[in-house]
Amino acid sequence: MSREDQRQAVRAVREGLIQRLEELYAASFEQLTQHNLGEGGIARLTQLLLRSREAAITPLQEEIEAPLITRAPTEQP
Repeated sequence: MSREDQRQAVRAVREGLIQRLEELYAASFEQLTQHNLGEGGIARLTQLLLRSREAAITPLQEEIEAPLITRAPTEQP
């Protein structure tokens, strides 16, 4: 597998993880409304879920968006 193929495979895995995490968090938010937790309990759990989602997904997205450096710049005399 070439380096470019590996890079594309890693990107595809990251994007798949992001998609699965998004689905998991969406389902979790939906489940909150099914419990009799009161507004305060739902608000606290919603905030925790949002923070958790951000911590889980942001690093994966940043890595996908990071510029690819294939070699060190050459020195100028």
